[in-house]
Amino acid sequence: MTSLTTTTGPTGDGQLVVNEVAGVPGGIGADARAARADALDAWLRGIFPRREGIALIAVGGLGRRQCAPYGDLDLVLLHAGVPGTDELAASLWYPIWDAGLRLDHSVRTVAEALSVAQDDVKVALGLLDARHVAGDPTLADQLVRTAADHWRRTAVRQLPRLREITTARWGTHGELAFLLEGDLKEAAGGLRDVGLLRAIATAGVTDALRPAVHAAHRRLLDTRDALHQQVGRRVDRLVAQERDGVAALLGLRQLQLGASDAAPRPESVAEAGDGDALLRRVAGDARTVSHALDDAWRAADRLRAGRHRTAGGRPLRRPVARDVVEQDGELVLARAAIGARPDPSLSLRIAAAAATTRLPIARATCEWLAAYCPPLPAPWPPAARTALITLLGAGPGLVPAWETCDRYGLIDGWLPEWTRLRSLPQHNPVHRFTLDRHLVQAAYEASRHTRDVDRPDLLLLGAFLHDIGKGLPGDHSAVGAPLAEAVAARIGLPADEAALIAKLVRLHLLLPDVATRRDLSDPKTIAGVAERVGDTTTLELLHGLVRADAAATGPAAWSDWKGRLVAELVARVRSALDTGVVPAPPAPDPALVAGPLPVVHLGEDRVAVAAADRRGLLATVAGCLALHRLEVISADAATVDGRALVQCRVQPRYGLAPDPIALSADLRRAVTGDVSVTQRLRGRALAARGQGAAPRVVWHREAATDAVLLELRAADAAGLLYRVTCALDEAGAQVRAARISTLGGDVVDAFYLVGGWPSDADRARIEAAVLAAV
Repeated sequence: MTSLTTTTGPTGDGQLVVNEVAGVPGGIGADARAARADALDAWLRGIFPRREGIALIAVGGLGRRQCAPYGDLDLVLLHAGVPGTDELAASLWYPIWDAGLRLDHSVRTVAEALSVAQDDVKVALGLLDARHVAGDPTLADQLVRTAADHWRRTAVRQLPRLREITTARWGTHGELAFLLEGDLKEAAGGLRDVGLLRAIATAGVTDALRPAVHAAHRRLLDTRDALHQQVGRRVDRLVAQERDGVAALLGLRQLQLGASDAAPRPESVAEAGDGDALLRRVAGDARTVSHALDDAWRAADRLRAGRHRTAGGRPLRRPVARDVVEQDGELVLARAAIGARPDPSLSLRIAAAAATTRLPIARATCEWLAAYCPPLPAPWPPAARTALITLLGAGPGLVPAWETCDRYGLIDGWLPEWTRLRSLPQHNPVHRFTLDRHLVQAAYEASRHTRDVDRPDLLLLGAFLHDIGKGLPGDHSAVGAPLAEAVAARIGLPADEAALIAKLVRLHLLLPDVATRRDLSDPKTIAGVAERVGDTTTLELLHGLVRADAAATGPAAWSDWKGRLVAELVARVRSALDTGVVPAPPAPDPALVAGPLPVVHLGEDRVAVAAADRRGLLATVAGCLALHRLEVISADAATVDGRALVQCRVQPRYGLAPDPIALSADLRRAVTGDVSVTQRLRGRALAARGQGAAPRVVWHREAATDAVLLELRAADAAGLLYRVTCALDEAGAQVRAARISTLGGDVVDAFYLVGGWPSDADRARIEAAVLAAV
């Protein structure tokens, strides 16, 4: 390990000054953490008031001698009833605050500390890390020994409360093994859970701190230290933009060649951190911690509940499925299944039983299956295929059962492709899970829609395989279709059903892309989707798959308006498939085509305006909505009997709806040409510009009945629709519809320009005007 030297005191930013030795700035690793603890101990002893009957106790990271570069200090001033403890505490705490260190502190007698620990299980856990730093060692030793003894006597009784608190924390922070931006400390499988394992081991419930857990814990601590050093402050969430830097600090590097190099040369090779390798390593370590904690909870449950026995003293066994019985709250194999030649489908059948009963599989059973269950033939026997579908459709029991089987290598035996998919990062801001968990989660979400389709088995399998092409070169939908078809054939589906699985994978983005980027009232849009889908069975399966995929992706992937758009598209396409006739466009709102002008109607998510026909009306309405912090999701413009109609679907940009009276007044003034509103629109639009990669324009000549489609891909920004529609209007292009699709920080905006626009020069002029407006 690298030797480090430290100063004898903390800096004002809460980090010990650590010299840069051997290219390891800030100090990462066990030696660096111990060096920080030594330096803090020495500094605290130097400022500790010398009085009889008091002691300074460190808990938390300093108590464990695992100090992070930007960690907190957790200190207890312990006293034996001496007078003036408030003044003593102030003389200690104020120098720490003056040094800029974050401090969590308390002043207690031994009896008070134990009383609080008896009432608060988190305090009881904290005292297990207690360590004497300064003052009376006998007093400190009394607390440390008594707290540990008390925990050992009461742990079994306190563990249910501790588990309740832990489950709530997991609900807030998620599972570190599957998150693309997880909290290294608080998420399930993180550093906080290692503390639980240490507490359970101290109680003697089970030997939870196995060598693999120690190794995973050390690597997670190293990652946390590198993250602090990379960001320059205390932070526990490993966000995407910091992964490469943290990986470089940890020595996880990748070689990058210059674009013009045909072969690697030393002068053209640059080292960069491999953020994907780091994420995979963190996922593996988090899995190790989570698995150990699952085993520990189960051991505690058995210890607390006692074993159910028959009259002869043997464990009580209850059959739950063929070859599967329940024993002591776990699933084990029936004796007949172990004695006979194992059935290749046995591991899948016990996994399905675990998912449907929501009971864990015993560790010894998993190890036996991994060692002795023979490989599945190709194609699979019907029992194996049925068990897989039962497993995928089990709902809440799917994820824990799948993770248990993955822990012991059973999944790789079922699906060789799983090795490539495991812990694979997804480089998209809307995704919250790694790819493997996303696929399992999609199957879970699809189980909510199985009653909406004729073939629920194909929906479950399609949801599970829809992103199998990710991580390979090319469009993952096109690349994944033959891979999914091969898997479907291997598990025993007939050729026509395997081909349908491939079709679902190839088209799984069709409905959301069309619904959010195309004009659903255009007959050509509906006819194009109907032609690609082909039949209502496939349409229903795609609709269920879209909803499952979005729910498994994350909250940014779905919304009520997107759901309504997709449902509207599905209804129109179903009508076309059933009748062979494309539905006619909806008639204009009668309230907009009658009465004096202007007309302004405001709904929950809809704004409709009718005004005297003139150029630039759509741009004016879009700008006015942007002025009131409303995002336009879709916009339609039409002319009926000399009056222009503009109808927009909207949502608040920052979650707060605007004042309807002010919005209505501004819209009326703007569409009648009020100069004051126009000036406000232009000032706001010029102030808001997008950032990021260069914008791009794509033309689609055959996408609409009476228009050409211009698609703008650019960074999102307030007022973007107003600026672009103004540019199109000034360039002489009439916009009859616009669709806005936001993907993270980017947008894909589609504009229907009336006319054919066959001239290359005219299209180039329009394109230049749009790009200049962005």
